[in-house]
Amino acid sequence: MSVYFDFDEVDAFTVGALGEPGARAFYLQARRGTQRVTVKCEKQQASAISDYLRRVLNDLPAPTEKPIAAAMELATPVEAVFVLGPVGLGYDRSTDMVLVQLEEVIAVDEEGEALDEDPDRGHVRVFLTRNQAHAFCNHAEAIVAAGRPACIWCANPINPDGHLCVRMN
Repeated sequence: MSVYFDFDEVDAFTVGALGEPGARAFYLQARRGTQRVTVKCEKQQASAISDYLRRVLNDLPAPTEKPIAAAMELATPVEAVFVLGPVGLGYDRSTDMVLVQLEEVIAVDEEGEALDEDPDRGHVRVFLTRNQAHAFCNHAEAIVAAGRPACIWCANPINPDGHLCVRMN
């Protein structure tokens, strides 16, 4: 049985990382009152969601209020309901809300066929105010940047004990 969460409003929509740089696990989390849902994702997925939302927001008027940064921390305990697969993003002009739709990844075989005969994906749908979307983007950019620094020659991450640069001989 898959999970389905639908938030027409949220108190917070955030991203966080647990663990040390190089071995961090990333999570998206939506909260409304006492209801909370967490989805495990990849760093690149969090960054791509932020990049897309930033492009959408750049075409809209700036929000009138500044977001509260304290609400951006992951609520604990962090227990993912599923691993993130496809992501849908959009903007609803009639409500002036940004839509983020998260779907569960489904295991497939070598031919791309679902391993489960009835693949019912987990699904989380969240509507955000422009303020919340801006706060998510700012926070996601900071979380992603807090990882390992990139090598100036090859752009690969540098581990604490260094790295073998493919562009250096």
